[in-house]
Amino acid sequence: MTRLIECVPNFSEGRDMDLIRAITAEIEAVDGVELLDVDPGKATNRTVVTFVGEPEPVIEAAVRAGRKAAELIDMSKHSGEHPRFGAMDVCPLVPVAGVTMEEAAAYAHELARRLGEEVGLTIYCYESAAREPRRKNLASVRSGEYEGLREKLADPAWKPDFGPATFNARSGATAVGARDFLVAYNVNLNTTSTRRANAIAFDVREKGRQKRKGNPITGEIERDASGAPLWIPGSLKCVKGIGWYIEEYGVAQISMNLTNIAVTPMHVAFDECCERARDRGVRVTGSEVVGLLPLAAMLDAGRYFLRKQQRSLGVSDAELIKIAVKSMGLDELAPFDPAEKIIEYKLRKGAPTRLVDLSLEGFVQETASESVAPGGGSVSAAVGALGAALGTMVANLSSHKPGWDERWEEFSDEAVKGKALHERLLRLVDEDTEAFNAIMAAFRLPQASEADKAARAAAIQSATRGAIEVPLAVMETAVAALEVLDAMVERGMQSSLSDAGVGALCVRTAVFGAGLNVRINCKDLKDAAARDAYVGRADELEARALAREGEILAKIRAKL
Repeated sequence: MTRLIECVPNFSEGRDMDLIRAITAEIEAVDGVELLDVDPGKATNRTVVTFVGEPEPVIEAAVRAGRKAAELIDMSKHSGEHPRFGAMDVCPLVPVAGVTMEEAAAYAHELARRLGEEVGLTIYCYESAAREPRRKNLASVRSGEYEGLREKLADPAWKPDFGPATFNARSGATAVGARDFLVAYNVNLNTTSTRRANAIAFDVREKGRQKRKGNPITGEIERDASGAPLWIPGSLKCVKGIGWYIEEYGVAQISMNLTNIAVTPMHVAFDECCERARDRGVRVTGSEVVGLLPLAAMLDAGRYFLRKQQRSLGVSDAELIKIAVKSMGLDELAPFDPAEKIIEYKLRKGAPTRLVDLSLEGFVQETASESVAPGGGSVSAAVGALGAALGTMVANLSSHKPGWDERWEEFSDEAVKGKALHERLLRLVDEDTEAFNAIMAAFRLPQASEADKAARAAAIQSATRGAIEVPLAVMETAVAALEVLDAMVERGMQSSLSDAGVGALCVRTAVFGAGLNVRINCKDLKDAAARDAYVGRADELEARALAREGEILAKIRAKL
């Protein structure tokens, strides 16, 4: 598996685009790193940069960017709305694929060491890379900000983890960490009052607000027996937040870091801000995502708002994203382009074109060309995807049928099942061609020595198993789609019976077409026991598909 980590350094400059470009050019110059996003903010005077790659080149790119930031940014002249204490203010590493959090923390320590030794930056490690408990929280590490850094460094308890313990007026200090995916999320208000925005932020953030006697704003702070302030927790776990005024937009915002979107997703934070703002006579007008976010966050939000409308959740990802954008006003201040804001879509840009990315005409023309792939296996998967999609369509239509309002969730559940099946079959369209290409690559391996020949033979057999297992997956997935189609014949809109019937015919074709691929590839498999098992499984799936298709068509004919 490719080992990927994301790096999200924040630099204390958001206005000088030439300076920002000089920093990001250092990142782009490193092979194996892809710069995903550059998000400058004028009011905060801060730029959030996102890039991704395998750990070693990501660390190299971060070191180069930190060095350039230290050269170009003078913290003694910096001002902005966001808390900060350094030119490269924070630099977290986020495991994306094939990397554990423990490994990400080790990579963060290596990055911190290099920034300290090679660049001369004062480094504190935080979150999962923290070397002592009180440094886990970024707010604690950055307390006092740049203005209090000289005094902080004079305290032996705040000796840096790496780099010099002396105050550098130009570069300040940097926090290097390893953390889960963090979504930087701002909620826009119909007020210019920072005080009101702060009040709402204190209502929702986990830390809450200090407890006061009498007046909640000006009253005396209540303290415990040791003299420490008492706090009233906010309503949302794993949320940090403050209120501020954004001059370029002329509005106040609640600025939040959602540090664990599995605990508090973006849509929950949005709705909670709406409720708390309403309590204070303020309205939420929209919101914005700073940097990138995972696809799952947008899909979960779309489903959340559809569920509130009692509408089917089994719609396309594009529709779920559209619902999320409109529901949370993510396009109020600037267009929300999924291709630029969603990390999985951003990574897909520039990748080789997949078969499923072609138009229908393009897929047909590619199939008809002189190339041997895509062939019957990919076409079987595509036909199966169409059959499953027809079942999903009938379920979605049924969930919105007038008079069936109380049954929306029943049909939504079937639509969600259907969507998962047709999406799996679409992936198998390309996987089948990839499996064929793997066999061709194995045959091209060298045969110069006996060892080469043995390795080549093993590779051919391994690739052959893959070329059998992919069409078997097509068969299994297609057979599962017959369950959704049968349910829609029984309970769905009767005016769509013919659609369900066509779906069953498509699925049967997918099963038998993929079965042919299983059998032709089994001819080249040396392991007789495995070959018999594969063919036996294909026989079983074909028998099930034939029987269920017959039952579905008989029901349709009887109803018609």
